[in-house]
Amino acid sequence: MTERERDLSYDFAAMAAETTIDALPDPAIEAAKMSILDTVGVSVAASGTEPAVQAMLDLVADDGGPGEAVIWGLGQRVPAANAAFANGALAHCLDFDDQTPWGQHASSSVVPAAIAVAERKGGVSGPSLIAAVAAGQDIFARLRCHVGWRKDWNLSSAIGIYAGTAAASRILGMPGRAVQHALGIASQQSAGLAEVLAGTGSDLRAVYAGFSARGAVTATLLAERGLTGVDQLFEGPYGVFNTYFGGHYDREPMLAGLGHEYRGAGTLYKLWPSVGTSHSHIHAMIELMSENALAGEDLREIRVYVGDYHQLMCTPLATRQAPQTLVDAKFSLPFLLALAAVHRSVKVEHFTAAGLDDDRVRAVAAKILPVADASLDWKLELPPGRVEVITNDGRRFSKIGSGYPGSVTRPTPWSDLAQKFRDCAALAARKPSADQVETIIAMCRDLETIDDVSEITGALG
Repeated sequence: MTERERDLSYDFAAMAAETTIDALPDPAIEAAKMSILDTVGVSVAASGTEPAVQAMLDLVADDGGPGEAVIWGLGQRVPAANAAFANGALAHCLDFDDQTPWGQHASSSVVPAAIAVAERKGGVSGPSLIAAVAAGQDIFARLRCHVGWRKDWNLSSAIGIYAGTAAASRILGMPGRAVQHALGIASQQSAGLAEVLAGTGSDLRAVYAGFSARGAVTATLLAERGLTGVDQLFEGPYGVFNTYFGGHYDREPMLAGLGHEYRGAGTLYKLWPSVGTSHSHIHAMIELMSENALAGEDLREIRVYVGDYHQLMCTPLATRQAPQTLVDAKFSLPFLLALAAVHRSVKVEHFTAAGLDDDRVRAVAAKILPVADASLDWKLELPPGRVEVITNDGRRFSKIGSGYPGSVTRPTPWSDLAQKFRDCAALAARKPSADQVETIIAMCRDLETIDDVSEITGALG
């Protein structure tokens, strides 16, 4: 088989198997460490605040089995695949997890899978976990940017399972051929309809990462036991690219710099718990209210300029203005902008039953009018949104939400990420002590020096 005849899955598998911390550029190392801290933090917060995940936690508790890995925020030990299932669901259900510069979420699949397998194996070092997470993030970014996505699949789960499988396989030290088998096995659990994102009334948008994280662990453990995968996983006539993306993909950019450039280095870390495509609009609204000393009752009308994907967060408008579930609230652009207008911030604490019924917020949300703007359609990078407000006395103010906190041009520093972790830990179902919180932050910050990454999850218990 020539290199050109060889499916891309062989190249991705070889990279994952061979990646060490010594091969990683410093930005990729920092991104992996930050993603580990951030993913654990938002999961811990979700354990005490988001009811959507409870069914999955109950199922895992009922399953029993050997205590191989910890459920974050609860301290309960369960089999590795079930830990990945629970932690993956927790990681995304607040919509507070990290994202790529082009949208979508790698770490909520990658980090729970990698840590669950690491705990199961035992004795996995910090450098090994960093390498595994960086490899998974890289594969995710290469797939995300170079497939012909028509917004018809939820890419975070449909491709996230391959990123999680690569990371989990790297933790076990599997050779390239075995990793390639694991990726093939993972194809049987690669899924995610965009209707999960666009529809209302469902909890699935909150918890979907649990399925890809668990599938990644299952695929990895099956490959370790000798189950074989698919030779032409991505490029075969009935492979991933033809089945999911109509055969549209760019092979050369997917391979460019593989094993040398690790594209997880661009990972972005949220400071607001809502869908990432809302953040530029939120920033514009906060700036408008602050710069002009406005209050919600001063506004007569709010025009929010939306592209194709933003429009999903506004449809149906009446439902989005008054969401009935916490899950829908985090994807409802009118409600999020109303929160920003009233509170000049968006926080986990705003997403409660009382928060959904806040008369001040609902009154502002009812004044929001989406205005279609094709220039804001999502191609690869999503353009920053624009908000215009009209006051009761006829004044008009407009703002474009570029440079929002956690964006490419305004990245989140370690200090802010550490504070985010502290805030998240305070919301846990089983709250860690202040000393435990600082210990976890320090361990993630200096992960290269940790001999066994189980110390991180151990500090949560």
